[in-house]
Amino acid sequence: MKLTVLGPGCWGLTLAWLMNNNFDKITVWGRESDLNEELIQKKHCSKPLEVQLDEKVEFTSDIKSAIQDADIILSVVATGGVRPVCEQLKTAGINPNTPLVNASKGLELNSLMRMSQVIKDVLPNQKVVILSGPTLAKEVLAGKPTAASVACEDIETAEYVQKVLNVPNKFRLYTNTDVIGVELGGSLKNVIAIASGFAHSMNLGDNCMGTLLTRGMAEIVRLSVKLGANPSTLYGLSGMGDLIATCSSPLSRNYTVGSMLGQGKKINDILETLGSVAEGVKTSKAVCDLAEKHGIEVPVSSAIYEAVYTDITPQEVLSKLMNRKLKKEECYDKICG
Repeated sequence: MKLTVLGPGCWGLTLAWLMNNNFDKITVWGRESDLNEELIQKKHCSKPLEVQLDEKVEFTSDIKSAIQDADIILSVVATGGVRPVCEQLKTAGINPNTPLVNASKGLELNSLMRMSQVIKDVLPNQKVVILSGPTLAKEVLAGKPTAASVACEDIETAEYVQKVLNVPNKFRLYTNTDVIGVELGGSLKNVIAIASGFAHSMNLGDNCMGTLLTRGMAEIVRLSVKLGANPSTLYGLSGMGDLIATCSSPLSRNYTVGSMLGQGKKINDILETLGSVAEGVKTSKAVCDLAEKHGIEVPVSSAIYEAVYTDITPQEVLSKLMNRKLKKEECYDKICG
C-alpha cells in the first residue's frame, strides 16, 4: 500500500514517521522551497522538531507522481495552502475515490469555510475525511499513546481510514460521521489554547485555568452547534480531548504564542521566533467573524483576537474579560438549544 503525505511540516513528517509500518511505500510531497538536502538525502529533519524517517520514505515536489497509485492521501498543509494545493491536485488528476484525509486544523479566512468545505469546493467528488484529536507531535514522536477521530459523512470510508491508519499501542482511531463537529472542535480550540498560554504566563493560577477552559468550551459548543455540529462531538476527542491537551502543554504552538503574548511580546516577533505555523492566530479572526455573522457571543476568542491584532496590553485583556456584564451561567441545554 502507498501513503502520500502532502506537506513536510512538523505534523506531516510526524505522520509519515508514525505510519511507517502501515504502508509499503510513503511519499512526502512539498514545494521545492520546503524540501532541503537533509530531508531528501538523509530523511532527517532537525527543526523545529527532530524527525528521522525510514529509508523507504521518498520526497518529491512533483504532485502528480506523489499521488499516483496512492491508497490514502494525507493533507497536512497550512490552512491557507489547502485551496491552492487542491487546485494542484485537480490539475494532477487526483482519483476521486482515493480518500483525502485532512489533518490541518483551522478555517479559511474571508470565506470562513471549514477545510472539508474548501476541499469540496475545488474537488466536489472527492472522498474527504477529517483527522483530528489530541495529537501533540513531539509526544507522538516519543512513542507516547494517543487517540483521534476520523470523520466522514460516509461511514464506510471512515472505517477504511480508521483501519489503515490505526497504529497498535500508539495511535487509536475512532470513527465519526459528524464532520462539522470534528472540524470545528479541532479548529476553535486553537484560539482557547492561545488564551491558556496567555493566562499561564501571567501567573493567573489554576482557578483561572479552570474558568478559562470551561468558558472557552462553552464558546466552542455555542458556535459549533449554531453551525450544525452535534454537541456530543464537542465533548469527544476532537473537542474536549484536544482542548485539554493543547491548553495544558507548552508543546502546543498555540499555547506558546499565548504565553509570549502574555509577556507583552508582539505577534510578528512571536511568529518569527516560533518558526512554524500556529493556526489559532488566523483562526481567532475567523471565529470572531463567524460569531458576528451568527450573533454568537465569544468573549474569550474576541479577547485573543484583540491581543493578537491590536496594541492592547495583557492587563487590559484580563480586565475586559473579568469586568464584563454579569450574567447567568448557561446550562448544557441552553448552550445546545
